[in-house]
Amino acid sequence: MTKLQIRPTGRESPFREDEMIVSKTDLKGRITYANEVFERVSGYSMKELIGQPHSIVRHPDMPRCVFKLLWDTIEAKGEIFAYVLNMAKNGDHYWVLACVTPTLDAQGNIIGYHSNRRKPSREKLEKIIPLYRALLAEENRAANRKEGMHSSFQQLTSDLQKRGVAYDEFVLTL
Repeated sequence: MTKLQIRPTGRESPFREDEMIVSKTDLKGRITYANEVFERVSGYSMKELIGQPHSIVRHPDMPRCVFKLLWDTIEAKGEIFAYVLNMAKNGDHYWVLACVTPTLDAQGNIIGYHSNRRKPSREKLEKIIPLYRALLAEENRAANRKEGMHSSFQQLTSDLQKRGVAYDEFVLTL
């Protein structure tokens, strides 16, 4: 089954609060390591995950502007905490609170990325879901995906400026 054939089911993929999903990627975002929890929750085998773009688990209801923010942050050698809606191989979904960091070599060059993800509380998701729906609606209003992503990114940064916080600070204070 290819990614384009997978449709969201509306069901949540089982994932316990005491579990951590871990993955590593190369500079292009291709998976170089995935733990057993990632394999089980995503429904992909290790063989199917390794070498694939991390976007293999991207849910279509996830605003692209959050990924822009994530990539801008980690490419600048920063760490980011972000809520992410993922989609398993069978179309089930699972929310994560991800901590994504660059992996640096001895000279301080980025050689890859590392992500630890935990299951967020329902209370926190009740606050983030309406924001993400609004951002996605803004993205979908645009003539094309790139314009939509930039428009929703502006909406997100404007909202955060009004709150006087950076995205990860906002996420951690929900």
